[in-house]
Amino acid sequence: MPADFSRAVPNHLPDGLSDAEAAALLARVGPNILFAEPRRTLWRLTREILREPMFLLLLVAGSIYLLLGDVREALLLLGFVLVVVMMTVLQERRTERVLETLRELASPRAVVRRAGEQKIVVATELVPGDIVLIGEGDRVPADGMLLVANELSLDESQLSGESVPVRKLAGLAGAARVGDPGGDDTPFAYAGSLVVQGQGVMRVCATGKETELGKIGRMLGGIEQPASPLQLETRHAVRRLAVYGLVLCLGVLVLYGLTRGNWLNGLLAGITLAMGILPQEFPVILTVFMALGARRIAQVGVLTRRLNAIETLGQTSVLCVDKTGTLTHNRMAVRRLYVDGRLQVIDDTLTTLDEPYHELLEYLILASEIDPIDPMERAFHRLGNSCLAGTEHLRPDWALTQEYELTPQLQAMSHGWTAPDRDYYPVASKGAPEAVFDLCHLSEAQCAQLMHEVEALAEQGLRVLAVAKARHDGAEWPSHQHDFEFEFLGLVGLADPVRAEVPDAIAQCRQAGVRLVMITGDYPVTARAVARQAGIDDGMVVSGEMLEQLDDAALCSVVREACVFARVRPHQKLRLVEALKANGEVVAMTGDGVNDAPALRAAHIGIAMGRRGTQIAREAAALVLLDDNFTAIVDAMRQGRRSYDNLVKAVTYVIAVHLPMIGLTIVPLLVGWPLLLAPAHVVFLELVIDPVGSIVFENETAHPGLMRRPPRPAGEPLFSRRLLARSLWQGSVLLAGVLVLYTGAVLLGAGADEARSMAFLTLVMGNLALVFRNRDPGAHRRERNHALWWVIGITLGMLLLVTQLKPLAALFRFGPVTAWQYLYCFFAAAGIYLLAGLLRNGRRGVVVDAEQGGG
Repeated sequence: MPADFSRAVPNHLPDGLSDAEAAALLARVGPNILFAEPRRTLWRLTREILREPMFLLLLVAGSIYLLLGDVREALLLLGFVLVVVMMTVLQERRTERVLETLRELASPRAVVRRAGEQKIVVATELVPGDIVLIGEGDRVPADGMLLVANELSLDESQLSGESVPVRKLAGLAGAARVGDPGGDDTPFAYAGSLVVQGQGVMRVCATGKETELGKIGRMLGGIEQPASPLQLETRHAVRRLAVYGLVLCLGVLVLYGLTRGNWLNGLLAGITLAMGILPQEFPVILTVFMALGARRIAQVGVLTRRLNAIETLGQTSVLCVDKTGTLTHNRMAVRRLYVDGRLQVIDDTLTTLDEPYHELLEYLILASEIDPIDPMERAFHRLGNSCLAGTEHLRPDWALTQEYELTPQLQAMSHGWTAPDRDYYPVASKGAPEAVFDLCHLSEAQCAQLMHEVEALAEQGLRVLAVAKARHDGAEWPSHQHDFEFEFLGLVGLADPVRAEVPDAIAQCRQAGVRLVMITGDYPVTARAVARQAGIDDGMVVSGEMLEQLDDAALCSVVREACVFARVRPHQKLRLVEALKANGEVVAMTGDGVNDAPALRAAHIGIAMGRRGTQIAREAAALVLLDDNFTAIVDAMRQGRRSYDNLVKAVTYVIAVHLPMIGLTIVPLLVGWPLLLAPAHVVFLELVIDPVGSIVFENETAHPGLMRRPPRPAGEPLFSRRLLARSLWQGSVLLAGVLVLYTGAVLLGAGADEARSMAFLTLVMGNLALVFRNRDPGAHRRERNHALWWVIGITLGMLLLVTQLKPLAALFRFGPVTAWQYLYCFFAAAGIYLLAGLLRNGRRGVVVDAEQGGG
């Protein structure tokens, strides 16, 4: 969310470029991107695919067929290579388009002046000459010359190495060259620097690779992002299976050569086995699932900045949330005014106030920004415009002269004004009640009495502020607010109602085994009231003051029980996250401010606010809430669980269907049968496995009980014993079914080619049966999976072609198949479906259902 530039933009600033001028410059100089990974061309993508082991094996097999004089088999394999390459290219392009869309959504925004109007644009569209406004919490989007610098300090450590922020001054409007980073009192701002204080306006001088950071980015182009845990686990599994496959292939080659004396055919058998073992689908499946999962949660209002967050969503056991704007609407309204023991109830119909409350509201407005963005200050202005209209208490002719910002040490802010009708400077202050009491030097008895009123208001769920006034007679303004003699005026209570959908969403979290922890800067009684309305356990409320007194061990104990933390300062959020992690929890954390960034980075999943959050908070987070709505977090967790759940099903299926390919290569060698599978058969099967694993299962709907399970345990491997046992069982059933049918066909007098036809039909139909076996029970009743039926229709159509068209049947060495034989194969596949479910239905103590295997 852009900073408040109500005072940072003087009227004499340049109007900036027109939209047409900016578009023309953008076309000439290119986008404002520090480093852009070159898009993979069609030729480069095809070349990368052809270097995959599977395709290399196909090329070797085709060469061997040519050496054997079997040109038709070689051409068949070449045709399969072309088909598979086309399918892989289309899938890769689809995934790249999804990732590009996500990158565009994640692009930071910048506030610019164009044609005299202030607007928000994507930072990649900035061009030299643009007038850009920057404020606290922003990343400077380009290199430029500062035209305005209001108490502006930047952190340039990533460029200059300086460990402290540097002070900035405005420079000459006509200057064109940006100097070197580092040092105080320079008029230059650099891309990537963080605004730690103040506001400024700059004219862009360099964008993209021409910035100081862009020059460094050129050197970083070859550095790859670290792999996620799932990617590392998948790579390890693929490498391990590749080693096993190499050993078995050598064994098959030697066995075939020694027993049958044909080493070239033995090499073909070894290649067939290698193709059956090699699980090249795993990396593709993982990439597709993560990318499409990110797109799905973007549709519910959550932007993914790091794809590995999709993996972690299903493991989240504790969700730490802010109150304001996340659980509540962040639409403040004044509901109570307190002055000298009198309490005024405010509702939306009130248009007049009694005289005792006029001065309180007057100074409340004077202590706020002139053109506020903060919801509380907007509420003060609305009430003043409604109830003070026509009175002397609205001061449009007063000029803001001096400001004292709210600090962590003093939770109050003050404004000094130049008043034409006064011979002194009026000063207005508002802030946390205890801070304002301190400024007013109230006695202990007065503080106790007023705190009683504060707590009474807070118990009603109201946010309470105190207001005071002072006067300044000298020419030199004091450096601290404590130097004024403040007079206490009264209290104001604001309501920010809990969103209507929040209690139901929190109830869903509890059902899902996710504990909600509310962390707020409000008073404990206010926090308890809001927690009770939202449905969060309010049995134990811990204040920031109490947190300061706890050591790390005691804090770990407290966070096991407490779900509400009040009057928490930003640095304490980091301690809470670390304590929860030390207890073994998987923590998701929301935040919006600059000071929240360390906690967002430390959490397993940092979630930044998209509307009111600062840019540095968004950069530190893994997810960004586009509309700051709590229910979107719950929807994202559901989608994350769905993605992982479907990934488990896909991996279970892929492992299961590779086992028969291995068995049908080895068993005929051991018992002296003709080879049942050749490389062409394996490629045909891969044409089924690839789209099923990466598309069909990704499109599966979420199980109804998905959010009624506990979170997936932290560190639980994808290739768990349960998954492997279930896959091996299903694969063994499919292998046994094919071998039994083949043996029966041979015993009943079928020829080798006819028996091979029936075995292959059963193998493919059994593959499809395992797709249904790995779906959730009742999935077909919830939502139609169109991808599944497309794959089934195309697969069965291809089966008819290769078994009924004589030229194709001859290439696959298939004999004629009758209608009765098709029916036998169908019933065999149905039997495989039933038997494959026995382990799931009969031995739940060993392997749980797929619907319970994800998280």
